[in-house]
Amino acid sequence: MTRKVIVDADPGIDDALALCLALSNPRLDVLAVTATGGNVAPEQATRNVQVIIEQLDPVRWPRTGAAATDQILTTDGRDLHGPDGLGGVNFKVAELHHRHPADKVICDEVRAAPEEITIVVLGPPTNIAAALRRDPGLATIVGHLILMGGTVAGPGNVTPAAEFNIYCNPEAARAVFRSPVTKTLVPLDVTSRIVLTYDVLNQLPAEHSRTGAFLRRILPAAFRAHRQHLGLEGIYVHDTVAMVAAIHPELFQTEGMIGDVETTGTLTLGATVFDRRRVPAGRPNMEVVVDMDTDAVLACIMDGLRNAG
Repeated sequence: MTRKVIVDADPGIDDALALCLALSNPRLDVLAVTATGGNVAPEQATRNVQVIIEQLDPVRWPRTGAAATDQILTTDGRDLHGPDGLGGVNFKVAELHHRHPADKVICDEVRAAPEEITIVVLGPPTNIAAALRRDPGLATIVGHLILMGGTVAGPGNVTPAAEFNIYCNPEAARAVFRSPVTKTLVPLDVTSRIVLTYDVLNQLPAEHSRTGAFLRRILPAAFRAHRQHLGLEGIYVHDTVAMVAAIHPELFQTEGMIGDVETTGTLTLGATVFDRRRVPAGRPNMEVVVDMDTDAVLACIMDGLRNAG
């Protein structure tokens, strides 16, 4: 049985990899891909979603949702993803004349299939918070929310305390954390265990395939940036790991936790805070991934990319 999903992304090279997996996997029916600012500015994110779909040309094209242009970013990911978010390739793309707001697309799709849709959030949860404001009743009819973001015990990756997606819009993250939506958080503690090495370039689909050609154009820049900025001989693929959690949840171990987000701290803005005391002050508001079968998840990513062409 296929799982109906909406992918909310801020592409981003690892978002592109995640979409390669999602759009080619028979377990998923990708109804829509919505854009949000994060790794790149909102308008660039909207453009990148269209670029990825045009480049991959899936059998059935999903709806797309445009990021709100008034999003204000406190940081971005261009140091690792390139000036355009896709390795600086500057792909040509068809001009869209009718753009639909991302939050409206989310509301429309969920209302059309109540309790059936999983939303996989790969960037800042700005659109999810906006959709819940637009339609407060949505919280009770979203099937499942899977969010890549936050940390439980490890350090952040944009400040010592905060992970990038949450730091970009801590107010939106807090609103989503506190909402009654059924949700699973895939934090940095777990996603950072996967590092793709240069060998991935030898295992991509054939160069003449659409997916193979696309990935060969964007991935080299990611390897260069990770080496230059992080001293890493490989690349993190946080969002791709979160997508595997949607495809193969059986590979992940979760714990129920009470989670919240710091929105005012001078040193801790955007930090995710979990009540892990012996007697927590309340009931868990989310499941948090605490472990995974690392080898199996890596194999899923490699197999998914290899077969995506």
